[in-house]
Amino acid sequence: MRIYFALLLLLTLTGCAPELKVSLKPPKPGYDELGAVEAFYGADARQRVQNWRQLLSLNKKQPIAIKLKASNDFFNHLKFEDDIEHWWTDDYWATPIETIATNGGDCEDFAIGKYFTLTALGIPEQCLKITYVKALSVDKAHMVLNYQCNANDEALILDNLVTAILPARARNDLVPVYSFNANGLWLAARRHTGTQLGNGENISRWHQLLERVDKPLKP
Repeated sequence: MRIYFALLLLLTLTGCAPELKVSLKPPKPGYDELGAVEAFYGADARQRVQNWRQLLSLNKKQPIAIKLKASNDFFNHLKFEDDIEHWWTDDYWATPIETIATNGGDCEDFAIGKYFTLTALGIPEQCLKITYVKALSVDKAHMVLNYQCNANDEALILDNLVTAILPARARNDLVPVYSFNANGLWLAARRHTGTQLGNGENISRWHQLLERVDKPLKP
């Protein structure tokens, strides 16, 4: 895979590769999004992106529980791989399309992918928070996605370690630290919203991701 990506980078630098414009938004008329994905990443990548687009199209009017499960299952079926192996760097936060096209990522890539998929399905951003936790089962830092629309309701956890969507009280293996979305940053609480600390720009990688999420995808 590394040789393949190196060749793609060389083609891009020499002007021989097609321009790839892939975002969360539906492609503009006349732009062959799937063809561009295939040219950069191959036929399997094209099929994965097509499957994701179909997921968005088919689930927009579905109940919230179905939207949550569809998003959770889609990203949990991708390959888990640490950033150093997948992106050749210690810590990289991928956009959903980058994760889908390359068929993998780590816990934050999956949580980010689920977040943007659900917002694209019409779930308000204030209902979704990406949460940094300590996962006691593996004794490591970890990220999950919380769904909680009302402060009095218990959060539901979308995770790749435990693939069933469970309420926070059932996840004693997770110790929350902080959570964030496009609207803010919070000191995390196990069952409630928590105390807002500031905006999402306090996390530099998250801010960089928000700037990249609807820009052209690069190999």
